Amino acid sequence: MTLLAIGISHHTAPIEIRERVAINPPDYSNRIRQLLGIEGIEEAIILGTCNRTEIYCFTSQPMEQELLKWLHESHSLPPGQLDPHFYLHTGKDMVRHLVRVAGGLDSMVLGEAQILGQLKEAWQISQEAGGAGRVLDRLFQNTFSAAKSIRQNSGIGNHPVSVAYTAVSLARQIFGDLSSQNVVLIGAGEMIRLCGKHLREQGIARLEIVNRSLPAAQELAAELDATASALDTLSEVLPRADILISSTASPHAIIKLAAVKAALKKRRHRPMFMVDIAVPRDVDPAVKELDDVYLFTIDDLQQVVDENMQKRHLAASEAMADVNLSADAFMLWLHGIRASGSLQRIRSQSQKHESILIEKALKKLQAGHDPQQVLTQLTNTLTNQILHEPTVRLRQAAEEQHYEVLKAADWIFGTRKEWED
Repeated sequence: MTLLAIGISHHTAPIEIRERVAINPPDYSNRIRQLLGIEGIEEAIILGTCNRTEIYCFTSQPMEQELLKWLHESHSLPPGQLDPHFYLHTGKDMVRHLVRVAGGLDSMVLGEAQILGQLKEAWQISQEAGGAGRVLDRLFQNTFSAAKSIRQNSGIGNHPVSVAYTAVSLARQIFGDLSSQNVVLIGAGEMIRLCGKHLREQGIARLEIVNRSLPAAQELAAELDATASALDTLSEVLPRADILISSTASPHAIIKLAAVKAALKKRRHRPMFMVDIAVPRDVDPAVKELDDVYLFTIDDLQQVVDENMQKRHLAASEAMADVNLSADAFMLWLHGIRASGSLQRIRSQSQKHESILIEKALKKLQAGHDPQQVLTQLTNTLTNQILHEPTVRLRQAAEEQHYEVLKAADWIFGTRKEWED
């Protein structure tokens, strides 16, 4: 029986290649049933994200070529066309790989947490489709626990590595609790949307979207439960901004020094935190010289992002200890169930001999035979029947000079024998 993972990811292929073998969650169930129809595949779970497609299997024999063939055929690709982009992990290496994926240690953005939720969804769908049996179910639950420990012990997720999240984190460092702060976001693009999302998660009191196009501002405001204003009302909006984040495509500064001075006067010089993510800059650089303004540019944020990424790499290195512990623990369990299967078969075979001999012994006792003689015969016969097959095989091993089998027998039965080379 073999644990096997085969996949393609951002490490091995560009998006143009990855998208050709992409498998999305709505397709998981059907694809899992196809895999289970391949002889040798006992259990299967599929994971598909924008950065990877992976198949995790428990098989009764090596299945690399069969899986590669299936991946090509199921996506209508010529045989072997994408083979160089795929990677294979088996046994303990497969377990280590899965734990690294779940912990965000193999992600494009190191330490990201979204992948864990995607793995849980894949596991749940596989359970419903009959793909996750005893082994993969135990493996994935073990992996989820390990991923949680990695995030808690290493702190890998404590260092923001996106510009939007870093902007919000800096605001929290300055103001502490953001729930009572008024926030003005200038622009209506993806960066502003992400900032608004992170700010909402912090429970801010008031969020206002300002944009040159009022309909675009209103559309984003509806998504973020905010109010919307046109850019020509900026002089009225600025005094309300405890926190201001700007990211527009303007070719020149839209927030002038005079406007900020006027806003500070109306605010009675209560501090303003400003983040200018735009290139070219939206905020007049001279604003940074004002005593009551904390102004950060995209370069300032990028420096923080780079420092945090270094911290994540250090945390990832430390997390490998948890990865190895988790893999060792699962492999011990897996080896244990393999041994229990063998022991169960041995015990079952012995019990068959036992029940037949006991029945014969009882009949002899009822017929008046000597009890001591009956018991002696019972034990001798039982011993001979149990040891008959092992005896035949050990003699055969000796005749064929398979001495490692004889050594293994001594080890299993606890008999000591000195062996010569």
